[in-house]
Amino acid sequence: QVQLVESGGGLVQAGNSLRLSCAASGGSFRNYLMGWFRQDPGKEREFVAGISRSGGTTDYTDSVKGRFIISRDNNRNTVFLQMNDLKPEDTAVYYCAADRGLSTIRTSPILYDYWGQGTQVTVSS
Repeated sequence: QVQLVESGGGLVQAGNSLRLSCAASGGSFRNYLMGWFRQDPGKEREFVAGISRSGGTTDYTDSVKGRFIISRDNNRNTVFLQMNDLKPEDTAVYYCAADRGLSTIRTSPILYDYWGQGTQVTVSS
């Protein structure tokens, strides 16, 4: 069983940056693919970024490519999401998730096994 705790959300103006962190405990972190998702009220949970076990492979949804960077530190059991040039449409609750699957980064939230509680990101125009 893996426990995930996100931090780093907040209120920022458009064009600014935030760095989200997700600390894992209770399992072997380096054995999990990790992902970041986001969800607005009334909308489906959306894949934002994913990273392989070693950190050598990443994937992003098109709307954040070139602005967001996912990374992980397996020695600290932590995954990060650096969010630059934030836009009002990035406003959402952001969740990190762990996937016990094989090597391919998956974008469907139903395939992830463990979830954090979420952290709110609000971008004002």
